[in-house]
Amino acid sequence: MKPLFGHDEAIAAFRDGVDAGRLHHAWLIAGPEGVGKALFAEKAALRLLADAAGPKADTPGLDVPDDHPIAKLVEAGSHPDLMRLERLTKDNGVDLARSISVDQVRSLQRLFSSTTSLSPWRAVIIDSIDDLERSAANALLKNLEEPPPNSLFLLVSHAPERLLPTIRSRCRILRLSPLEDDAMTSALEAALPGADAREIAALAQAGQGSPGRALSWRGLDIAALDGAMGEIADHGDPTNARRAKLAQSLALKSAQPRYEAFLARAPSLIAARARERRGAALAEALRLWERAQALAGSATHLSLDPQSVVFEIAGLLARLAPKNG
Repeated sequence: MKPLFGHDEAIAAFRDGVDAGRLHHAWLIAGPEGVGKALFAEKAALRLLADAAGPKADTPGLDVPDDHPIAKLVEAGSHPDLMRLERLTKDNGVDLARSISVDQVRSLQRLFSSTTSLSPWRAVIIDSIDDLERSAANALLKNLEEPPPNSLFLLVSHAPERLLPTIRSRCRILRLSPLEDDAMTSALEAALPGADAREIAALAQAGQGSPGRALSWRGLDIAALDGAMGEIADHGDPTNARRAKLAQSLALKSAQPRYEAFLARAPSLIAARARERRGAALAEALRLWERAQALAGSATHLSLDPQSVVFEIAGLLARLAPKNG
């Protein structure tokens, strides 16, 4: 299994529960996308199941040796006491379903109605619980309210504030933060053993503590995209030429990955500029950030026209220029 970098406090909190024999039955693993929440859940489940079945690993944190018999079963997806719930692939074999269905949650009863096979413990990973449809969330709640003995639920969430309060209240929350610079660099070096130091440094800066995000942007020339946005924010766009050029370049179907990177990075650029301001200029920058964040957050979900979205967000960037500040 891949190494997990950073998150020492969260690892220690989980291990304390395991080692003390007072492991909470449900853990809500919350934090930004791409920081390692799903990997944390996988490694936590593996460590619990491996130690319970034996031999107990003498490795630190959540690590389990690759040659451990339980590690081999988990890696192969054939551990009988571990279930994962995630969005299923549609019939076309490419696209994912919009949500995790209630039938998927009800399938957990097969796990809980049978006798455990390799240890007293069962584990369920849901990645992510944000994707549960409402009826599925209600069905899961019944399991969280009356958990079967020796059951562990690891619930990955990118936006825990949107979950049912009754689900949050039955979980212990572990918040995973963006990685520090050293951990970020180590994570990227491990994922890209052939990359040179310059590429690693550029991706680390772009990822802002999220290795998953940084890796998804590899090959998209993020530096050029940032440069185009920075030029608009620095010099404005009185003729609309700069933002029109940017909007046209990101509207192509082949530019979808760069468009998604723009949606993620434009609000971050405004936030960074806001931190440099005070008084009325700060208040204005925060208003621009709120508008950019709202539009970027709804653009893909609502299938808004990419060219129009980029043009409008770039207009917000232009208002950061000194003559407008």
